[in-house]
Amino acid sequence: MEKIKNQFFKNNNPNIMKQFLFLFTLLFFQLSFSQTQPLIISENIRLPKDTIVVNQLIKSLNGFLAEKEKTNKENTFILKEDLPETSAWLDEIKGIEKNQKFKDDYFYRGYLTNVVPVNKNDYLVQFSYIGVNENKPILKASFEVLAKKKDNQFYFASTLKRNTESWKSKTFGDITFHFKNTLNEKVAKDYAKQVSFYDKKLNTPSSKIEWYGCVDLQEVLKTVGVPYKLDYNGENADTFSGNENNILVKVVGQNNTTFNSFDPHDLWHERLRNILSKSITNKPVDEGCAYLYGGSWGISWKEIFKEFKLQIANNKNTNWVEIKEIPVYFNTKEFKNAADYIVNALIVQKIEKEKGFPAVMEFLSCGKYQKGNENYYKILEKLTGITKSNYNEKVWELINGVK
Repeated sequence: MEKIKNQFFKNNNPNIMKQFLFLFTLLFFQLSFSQTQPLIISENIRLPKDTIVVNQLIKSLNGFLAEKEKTNKENTFILKEDLPETSAWLDEIKGIEKNQKFKDDYFYRGYLTNVVPVNKNDYLVQFSYIGVNENKPILKASFEVLAKKKDNQFYFASTLKRNTESWKSKTFGDITFHFKNTLNEKVAKDYAKQVSFYDKKLNTPSSKIEWYGCVDLQEVLKTVGVPYKLDYNGENADTFSGNENNILVKVVGQNNTTFNSFDPHDLWHERLRNILSKSITNKPVDEGCAYLYGGSWGISWKEIFKEFKLQIANNKNTNWVEIKEIPVYFNTKEFKNAADYIVNALIVQKIEKEKGFPAVMEFLSCGKYQKGNENYYKILEKLTGITKSNYNEKVWELINGVK
């Protein structure tokens, strides 16, 4: 390359210099683009008749896929208004070419399979990722996405809104529920109220939730634009979500299409994740908050604490330091609960009463579990004066102090 460069720049000929720069840029572009594995287009695909439109569509689609490993909001082929629902779909395409079994980052290749006009400017695009091992094709996934023409390029959006156009919707507070037939409005209102309670406590910025009720995971996949994905073989329940532009989109496949139930316990974890990274969250403290503020699956905090006292705290020889290191469980109906989580609920209750919720946030963010819980005891001593040496005694005081 250096010899070629010297030859081109000899005598400082401006035209030759321009030629070199053009060729070098073209070569760099080709080498870079080759790493993105552009879609393979079969000869039997019926593409739009307008070759200009075809070129714009293919170029935009390959550009969109080339940027899929970026954060979703950095993808320049997604319009801002389409980002929340498209984010949930786009997460399913990240790393799609990789096959860990064969240790091949480009085992699965993308194939364009269909382009269907939706209106004058927009198309429904379908593509699949297929790998071959010992002459046997392996289908990794199939996707479909809306391609929207704007100016001289196409932008891409999930099919979620298109596939739910005939659904009904109702809004309570900042939450809109999308459903096919009926909605349990009482439970929906309770959910909106609980979200508001948590967000106020956490002092989080106001945001919206778009909830979509599907029967099962297979309906979720089809609704968002993933007709098939190998990873979900045999699975029947899951939730897809995307959180962008202060809008959380939840496509729920849990056999709860009418929103007959929700768990305030799990909702606490969900709302906390919006402001506190899982990497620094202490799980026992997090679980303690969830039990204290949300109970667990229809069982109130008072009921859970009552069973805790009957089954665990009935033995005065119980050592809470040991239980923190070696978990002990008790049952409420068919659910199993860790005794240490209940102890943390009592400690959270004490901290919030004495120092307010900002101190609880400090406790929550003391870091993940460590053997010996040094990080936990360090912040606990700072906030309450409770140390590892007097932990057992102080916990018993908290338990016995509950009326």
